[in-house]
Amino acid sequence: MASHFATIEWSRNGASFTDNKYSRGHTWSFDGGARVPASSSPHVVPAPYSVAAAVDPEEALVASLSSCHMLTFLYLAQKRGFVVDSYRDEALGTMGKNAAGKAWVATVTLHPDIAFGGERRPTAAELDALHHAAHEECFIANSVKTDVRVEPAGAATAHGS
Repeated sequence: MASHFATIEWSRNGASFTDNKYSRGHTWSFDGGARVPASSSPHVVPAPYSVAAAVDPEEALVASLSSCHMLTFLYLAQKRGFVVDSYRDEALGTMGKNAAGKAWVATVTLHPDIAFGGERRPTAAELDALHHAAHEECFIANSVKTDVRVEPAGAATAHGS
């Protein structure tokens, strides 16, 4: 099986530390060269110690689940002979408390809005089956305890309609 790497870098940069007044801003670096500014969520640590413009771990989890579902869906759709013209998901993660009273990302709801092209379009049942299979095969969904829900945005649309 493959291995995946990320380098996470943070520095105090001379700020005080023991009084909890230090920046949570840091950088994620990946093997392909992408560098992503990251921080704690401003919902958890207020500004100026969080960087609102950066990606926080909770957003990254939501994006990872959405991206994995989409990539798996696209793969399965093409295997079944469907042409996907576009795919958009406004995914939402909701925080909660687990049975031990610890904060966690309790629910992630995906809202895929997909436009199909070509001559063959999936029926509602085929679309539902594609989403179910994508969820079952998504590596990230299989790796988390979070309740991941798929609520497609309306009916699938044809390209240009």
